[in-house]
Amino acid sequence: MANLAVHAVHKRYGAVRALSGVALAVPSGQLSAVLGPSGCGKTTLLRCVAGFERVDAGEIEVGGRLVASAGRQLPPERRRVAVVPQEGALFPHLSVGDNVAYGLGRAARRAGRVHEVLELVGLAGYADRMPHELSGGQQQRVAVARALAPRPPLVLLDEPFSALDAGLRADLRRDVRQALQADGATAVLVTHDQGEALSMADQVAVMRDGVIVQSGTPAAIYGRPTDAWVADFVGEAVLLPATVAAGVARTVLGELALTGATSLDQRDGAATVLIRPEQVAVLADARSGQVAATVTRRDFFGHDALLSLRLDEGEIEVAARVFDRSGHALAPGERVGVTVRGPVLAYREQPAGVG
Repeated sequence: MANLAVHAVHKRYGAVRALSGVALAVPSGQLSAVLGPSGCGKTTLLRCVAGFERVDAGEIEVGGRLVASAGRQLPPERRRVAVVPQEGALFPHLSVGDNVAYGLGRAARRAGRVHEVLELVGLAGYADRMPHELSGGQQQRVAVARALAPRPPLVLLDEPFSALDAGLRADLRRDVRQALQADGATAVLVTHDQGEALSMADQVAVMRDGVIVQSGTPAAIYGRPTDAWVADFVGEAVLLPATVAAGVARTVLGELALTGATSLDQRDGAATVLIRPEQVAVLADARSGQVAATVTRRDFFGHDALLSLRLDEGEIEVAARVFDRSGHALAPGERVGVTVRGPVLAYREQPAGVG
């Protein structure tokens, strides 16, 4: 059963259409991420679920109970939906323990729920601290503990890691994910960070212009994006023009086999192919059957590097992810050979702003 069910929800702000028939189902005990660029409607969706905004049409159910429709608006305090904002918004005059206990009944306090959830988020022993004595990451952990404490049917996380530096984000994401799982919580994470959504969520709903354009597991979203825009938004993407005939795409990188059904129908003709950078193989010299290119940029990330390559043919730039531990790091200006590993996806359309 879905703890959150959003059915064909619409929301306008004057002439601006923020949500256009949004549908979303979040199963009990799972974390779903709503992923999209700024202005796509994801925060509006969160506010409608929380009860901070009225829907114009459609319905929202939380825990099997109708909480919003065009003719019904249950106030936020009666929805039992917990919200973790971008910055923890702790009560500065209350201790960590009192912040977490805020809204709990006497029985829950006596049962040790405060200490239980503080331990879940890695803050056992911090109950007597004051918020100003905590780091930003610790304050967000307290905010998550406060949200979990009353065991709500749904927890909404509104870009909760965006105010933290990169070093803190990865650890906090992992720990928050583990805390949610350990408590059996159902949660929705709203984010514009693709890595955050893919690493944390059981399912990802990609949003664009007030519509959820694709929903599925992180692996499905990354590996089989529904169109070229999703492909380009979710991770690094090499998008190349192609001509398709008999299941083969002819591109500047050679003839590439197509895989599976995509938005490209079975008719031959012009298309756009998706190649992930990890599919692009780079050798230190161009050989027969390879495309010659020049390295124009190298971004090193420790575990791998992302190369920008300018192909001799067509002066087109492509990206390649390399895991070279041989000691020779390809540098800008070096000549290389390029091939593509494995089959690729193809799309009939070429969205504006992609390519």
